[in-house]
Amino acid sequence: MNKRLQILIVDDEELARRLMREYLRQHADLDIAGECENGLEAVQAIEALQPDLVLLDIQMPQLSGLEVLEATGRRSGVIFTTAYDRYALQAFDLHAVDYLLKPFSQQRFDEALTKARKLLAQDAPDPAQVQAMEKLLAPPGVEKQQRLLIRDRGQVHVVPLESVDYIEAQDDYIVIHAADKSYMKTQRLSELEAQLDAAKFVRIHRSYLLRLEALKSIERASKDSHVAVLRNGRQIPVSRTGYDRIKEKL
Repeated sequence: MNKRLQILIVDDEELARRLMREYLRQHADLDIAGECENGLEAVQAIEALQPDLVLLDIQMPQLSGLEVLEATGRRSGVIFTTAYDRYALQAFDLHAVDYLLKPFSQQRFDEALTKARKLLAQDAPDPAQVQAMEKLLAPPGVEKQQRLLIRDRGQVHVVPLESVDYIEAQDDYIVIHAADKSYMKTQRLSELEAQLDAAKFVRIHRSYLLRLEALKSIERASKDSHVAVLRNGRQIPVSRTGYDRIKEKL
């Protein structure tokens, strides 16, 4: 590969960033494009710099490394650095992405870079690598996400799920209504529904996903239809199937 690779270092520990800078000095074909010490900075830097390779810590304040990937949509050109993460290690066992388990040596660092060079030299991302990353971002199990990440005009909004009233499907987007604000995100409602806790969120209509704690009452709108009345006064339609679903939850 003739092109000099641009590297972004993302880690909340100064000592870890210093160590990676030292290790990178042994590689003349690599340039450090920037450094970030938290996830929000990383999202902005990935968007602005478009680095070839990101050395990404998983456990960080504000946004984790996995949330950085979710917010940016990046699925390749990533080497994770982590002290320990059981979900990450399950995905890494697929050998489609690489990780550095702290503390790591120069030799282990060099091995990860060698693998990264080979992957980056390909014309397109390795499908196995992309698949492994998707599994990593949506790990199986009972634990569900506690907040939503919405990227809008270079900013990342972190929306706690307990502030969400309902989520509405609009064409290829969803609109998240939370704390008297609305956020638009490119995602299918069914996809988000699968990521949320079914004990807290219920699909009451093909276009509406309701947080149960935001519900005040269910009222009849006509002979054959109902509406959900929320605590903030908003009303949203309830389908027949949705009515059956919500009755099971109440």
